[in-house]
Amino acid sequence: MSGQLLSAAAPFRNSNISHVVRHTANYPQIKWEDHFINYITPDQETHSQRVGEIEELKEEVRRKLLGFTTKPDIVPEQLTYIDAVQRLGVGYHFQNEIGQALQQVFASTYIDHELEHDIHSQHHNLYIVALRFRLLRQNGMNVSTEVFNKFKDDNGKFKESLIDDARGLLALYDAAHFGIHGEDILDEALDFTRTHLESMVNHLSNNPLAEQVSHTLNQSLLKGLLRLEAWHYISVYDQEHQSHDKTLLKLAKLDYNLIQSIHKKELRDIVRYWKDLDLTTKLPFARDRVVECFYWSVGVYFEPQYWLARKFLTIVVAITTYIDDVYDAYGTLEELKPFTEAILRWDKSCKDQLPEYMQICYEAPLNFFGEIEQELEKEGRSYRIDYAKEAMKTLVRGYLQEAEWFNANYIPTMEEHTKVSLVTCTYPMLVADSFVGLDDIITRDTFEWLLSDPKILRASSVITRLMDDIVGHQFEQERGHVASGIECYMKQYGVSEEEVVAVFNKQVVNAWKDINEELLKCNDVPKFLLLCIQNFARVMDVLYKVEDSFTLLRKPIVDGITSLFINPIPM
Repeated sequence: MSGQLLSAAAPFRNSNISHVVRHTANYPQIKWEDHFINYITPDQETHSQRVGEIEELKEEVRRKLLGFTTKPDIVPEQLTYIDAVQRLGVGYHFQNEIGQALQQVFASTYIDHELEHDIHSQHHNLYIVALRFRLLRQNGMNVSTEVFNKFKDDNGKFKESLIDDARGLLALYDAAHFGIHGEDILDEALDFTRTHLESMVNHLSNNPLAEQVSHTLNQSLLKGLLRLEAWHYISVYDQEHQSHDKTLLKLAKLDYNLIQSIHKKELRDIVRYWKDLDLTTKLPFARDRVVECFYWSVGVYFEPQYWLARKFLTIVVAITTYIDDVYDAYGTLEELKPFTEAILRWDKSCKDQLPEYMQICYEAPLNFFGEIEQELEKEGRSYRIDYAKEAMKTLVRGYLQEAEWFNANYIPTMEEHTKVSLVTCTYPMLVADSFVGLDDIITRDTFEWLLSDPKILRASSVITRLMDDIVGHQFEQERGHVASGIECYMKQYGVSEEEVVAVFNKQVVNAWKDINEELLKCNDVPKFLLLCIQNFARVMDVLYKVEDSFTLLRKPIVDGITSLFINPIPM
């Protein structure tokens, strides 16, 4: 971390101890609020004109999507267009049309006995075969990997003749990330394409694919945030002067900027609410990250209709960040026990038993949950807050367990660590909270399903926990923190840190395969909710790939906030 580590002696109330050394960190801070707190929304006439133009463009795109047929000579063009629609960030407008089109492609290729012909046919090149496979998998269709066998030689290796096909290799690289367990050919494809794309990227300087190859090697399509990937692809598509569809590109730019203006208005309201809480001044030891938390929530769902869900998730993540810092470093064990008990009781009368700084931190979630509960009560959905409260209680139990381990200098076994850390990574709670503000797609059964620890939720939590441990291990131990998974594994199995990192990275890869598998096979809840959980994992991949960008405010989150919420795309 760039900030200097501090030890601050501070008195606190209602305790027999007059002074205590509190290990805190001088967290960096960016004052984003000035960009949003006085944001003025476009006037109604301007807004109406923008919306009207977007609606006209949408109809043109819709007509083109519906105009495609599944004839063999048209399918490549159809797939390329659908891919552009989705990657440019406007696919959410055309879910029905895209779904119907891909179902026809799926039926003609995998059901109407054309697969065998396609495997041996030279008509479809690597780019089209890989693109079709990825689009179908990406949209929930469990298609066979056999289509890639024809690109192997007699020795079972991918043909050397493919290495000069940059476009095909890139499409295969994207497709290979959608693999599930047991699909060795996709693992081989990933290694093959990564190796050759890395070797060719410096030789593509005059090729329009250069930027796309470089970006994709750094951030795979599967694991990227939808709005950030749209922002990037708009510039890539714009450069393809001869092949891009001008109507589609204009729609993408207008829609991106409209969504950005909506998010700015939401941020204005959230920042004003947050400033009224004044936690930044009252609790200066903690990370103040409300704008960064909004970025997190937009990573989960960006569409305009999910405003209440974004608001609730943003404030909960921001408050939980303060609570996390209380447990991690600032609070003493003697304080944390009654603090935990107070949260478990969820009763404002408990605050008088707490030190003054804890009273502030305690009232924030109680007040906010109460406000949201009143909003939900009008629609008969107030029961959802009960699940959110229980998720918060489960989280603080885990926080207290880690604090007790730290104070006892105890390094838990991996089994003990995993049981607790998959809770304290916060994702089980935040996923539940992300459902609170959604519409009628959510029922009591949805929350009960979450409580059953579904495979996709566990996989997302594993990705979160392990990536956090890998990049945050050194800093956390320097400032004084409960043993990370790295330390626990090293002690239990007598291996080096490098070996543990390799093991954890492999587990992250397997967790992504679990997510891919659940998106293809899980029918317990609507797919949109599964995609929300996948999006939580995507946020982690973007922000924690190299270091903890959320805590340290590094380039990934700074550039992301700037692109999504500050700078519009030039028309």
